[in-house]
Amino acid sequence: MLSERLLSRVVRFCADSYMKIEPCHEARIPEPEPGQPYMLYMHVPFCERLCPYCSFNRFPHSEERTVRYFKNLRRELMMVKELGYDFDSLYIGGGTPTIMMDELCDTIDLARSEFSIQEVSCETNPNHLTPLYLEQLRGRVDRMSVGVQSFDNDLLKQMDRFEKYGSGEEALERIKVAVPYFKSLNVDMIYNFPAQTEESLRRDLEMILESGTSQTTFYPLMASPSVEKSLARTVGKVDYEREQRFYEIICDTLIGGDNPAFKLGSAWTFNALLKGPQGAKKANVASKVGVNAAGDVLDHDGRVAAREEGQMIDEYIVDYEEYPAIGSGGMTYLGHTQYVNTFSIREYNELIESGSMSIMGKAKFSKANRMRYRFMMQLFGLRLDKRQWERDFGCTVAAGLPVEYLFMKLNGAFAIDDDEQITLTPKGRYLMVVMMRQFFIGVNNLRDQARAALPADERELLFGAGCAME
Repeated sequence: MLSERLLSRVVRFCADSYMKIEPCHEARIPEPEPGQPYMLYMHVPFCERLCPYCSFNRFPHSEERTVRYFKNLRRELMMVKELGYDFDSLYIGGGTPTIMMDELCDTIDLARSEFSIQEVSCETNPNHLTPLYLEQLRGRVDRMSVGVQSFDNDLLKQMDRFEKYGSGEEALERIKVAVPYFKSLNVDMIYNFPAQTEESLRRDLEMILESGTSQTTFYPLMASPSVEKSLARTVGKVDYEREQRFYEIICDTLIGGDNPAFKLGSAWTFNALLKGPQGAKKANVASKVGVNAAGDVLDHDGRVAAREEGQMIDEYIVDYEEYPAIGSGGMTYLGHTQYVNTFSIREYNELIESGSMSIMGKAKFSKANRMRYRFMMQLFGLRLDKRQWERDFGCTVAAGLPVEYLFMKLNGAFAIDDDEQITLTPKGRYLMVVMMRQFFIGVNNLRDQARAALPADERELLFGAGCAME
C-alpha cells in the first residue's frame, strides 16, 4: 500500500493553479478559437436535499427561485450563441438538473435548436427515475448519470438521502427500469465512507452487477475544506489509508477474472462489456485487431481504438479540454484561463437580466500548469498522446515535467512508454485516482472562495441561521 505521505508528493501540483481567484470584470467570456472543439457545460444548482459531502454550488429548491433561474439560463445560452460558439455535446450538472422537468426540457430543446448538439448528458437522483420523468427525457437526453452513492441503507441515512431519494433496493429497481431509455446510463457511486466496510462495498458492487447499467463511476470520498466539518458530523472522518484497498476490490470485481462484466473507461469509470449480438460483433472485431488487459479494443497499431458509441467518461473534462460553462457556479476553461461564475443566485439573475454574463473571477494557468493539467487528464483517461503533447508544448513529456514524469516512472506507473504514448499499470491507475481526488479538492477550494462572497441570506440557505462558512 502507498502511504498518504508518499501520495502527497504525487498530487502536490494538482491544485496549484486553483489557489486564488483574481477579480474579473469582463462582461462575457472570450470568443471561440476557429477549429477548436468545445462542449457546453450547464449548471443547475437546486436540490431537494443538500448532501453533507457535496462541494458543488447547490441551493434548496423552491419553484419561484428555480423557474426564474432556468429562464435566465436560457438567456445566457443565447449569449454564448451570439459570441459564435457551436457545440456537439451538452453536459448538464448540478445540483439536480431534473428538479423541474418542464424547465429542463425547454432548455434542452432550445440548446438542440441553436447548436449542432449530437449528445446530451445529464445528472439526476434515483427518485426521478420514474416512468413520467423517463418518458420526457427519452430522445432529449442520451447519457444519464444517476447519483446513487451507495445502496447501503445505513449509509444513505447518514447522508440524509434515504428519506428523500429512497432505499438502496428502490434505487436498484429504478435503475433497471431506466436503462432502456438512454444510450448510456451511468451510476455514480462513492467509496471509502468512514462507516463503510469491505462487506458493504462488495454488496454495492453486487448490486451494480445486478442493475444492468451500462456504466458506473466509483469516486473516492473527497473531504474538501468547505464540507469537512459537516462530513465529520454526519459520516465521520475520512481514512485515506484504506482507500487503495477499496479501489483494488472495485477493480477486481468489475474488470478482473476471465469473464469481466466491465472494462475501464477512465481510472474510476467502468463501461459494461456488451453481451448478446452486439457483444459477439465486438468480439469478432477484437479477434482481428486485439484486446489489451483492460478490455480495450486495439487498432492495427496496437493503440486503443475510439470509444464505442454510447459510452462516455463521466468526467467531461477528459474528452474536452476547453469548455464554456453557463449557470451559477459554472467554471469555464478557455485557453490559459479558468473563469468562475458567481455562486450567488440573486447576483446571477441580476447580471443575466442586465445583459451581462455571470463571471465573478478567474484563475490563469501558466505553461507548466497547463502541462500538468494535460498530463493528469490524459493519463486519468488511460492514455497520454505524446505526439499531441509535443505539437502543443514544443517539448517531450519528460522535458516538460521532469519531476512528475520521473516519479511516476520510478514508481511503476507506466505500462507503455514509447514514442507514441503512455499508458498505465494498475498501480498507475490508482495514482491517477489520488491525483484526481486531490485535483477536485483543489477545485473545491476555488469554489469555497467564490462561495465566501455570498450575501448573508444565501449563506443561511446553505449552512443555517447565524453561521459562517464551514
